[in-house]
Amino acid sequence: MTYLAKPKFHHPSLPKNAIGFTRRDYEASTSTLCAGCGHDSISAAIIEAAFELSIEPHRVAKISGIGCSSKTPDYFLGASHGFNSVHGRMPSVLTGANLANRDLIYLGVSGDGDSASIGFGQFAHALRRGVDMVYIVENNGVYGLTKGQFSATADKGSKSKKGALNSDSAIDLVSMALQLGATFVARSFSGDKAQLVPLIKAAIQHRGAALIDVISPCIAFNNHVGSTKSLDYVRAHNEAVNALDVMIGRAPITVDHAPGKVVTVTLHDGSELRLRKLNDEYDPGDRLAAMNFLQAHAARGQIVTGLLYVDPEADDLHGHFDTVPTPLNQLGERELCPGADTLDAINAGLR
Repeated sequence: MTYLAKPKFHHPSLPKNAIGFTRRDYEASTSTLCAGCGHDSISAAIIEAAFELSIEPHRVAKISGIGCSSKTPDYFLGASHGFNSVHGRMPSVLTGANLANRDLIYLGVSGDGDSASIGFGQFAHALRRGVDMVYIVENNGVYGLTKGQFSATADKGSKSKKGALNSDSAIDLVSMALQLGATFVARSFSGDKAQLVPLIKAAIQHRGAALIDVISPCIAFNNHVGSTKSLDYVRAHNEAVNALDVMIGRAPITVDHAPGKVVTVTLHDGSELRLRKLNDEYDPGDRLAAMNFLQAHAARGQIVTGLLYVDPEADDLHGHFDTVPTPLNQLGERELCPGADTLDAINAGLR
């Protein structure tokens, strides 16, 4: 078997982040996916986001299921924790790990076959319970490992590489996430690094269930004329709802100017930004409006990307359960078994 680990050495003058790591420190094995696969661009975006946030790799746990998408955690954050679960079961494995150790940053990596078919139930319950995680779906609309059959996210009327038409209605994971109560919902395109990296950074810092559905064309089986998840189709039909960036650890910059007026703002790096306030039609804090917006643009054949909804005051599963601040895997026997008197008091309170 060929070992595809990248060499550890790198040029000493590579840029370093706030904790002294280079981008190379966030890489892992060499990808074995098809050359040009959109999934590799997602891996690169995760590497860039972790580098820019100065995350210590050992603080990350990456969990995946089965499929081309679920191979990708082997290609980023090689010094982090990782677990490759069975088909469709990533959310429950991640939930258990999160309950045991709340101190880690959890990245759940899945695919449209993994999450929209066999794992659909687990997808739903992880989001509605508010598990503190970044749930990344690498969505290409086909089963790439088994030669290109339609997945549950393939659009009705789209054409396979062999010419067959899909007669089934598509499952829209973003719309489902909004209905299920996810508190951070976004969609992006693997070929749009400028949008995807800030989305991943924001999702990592969000408390609660954060879903990013990333359209990631399969160049082997779903990148042809007639596919609605090909490179050309997504680029031609991409409707971005916002321009994104993430600022970390700085004092807030505030402005107060009337609609239609221009104000000059000095940024933290000394550069100046001229802002003209418009009556923006899109509000990422309105869940119902986001759902209507998605449906309206889908009817026009447009793929909406960007931050679609966020609840900045969201709580997570630990908050719902009122668990102790100490990770459960660090509690000793005295805390876990407080004695018969305590148990009697608990039982008495339930009568």
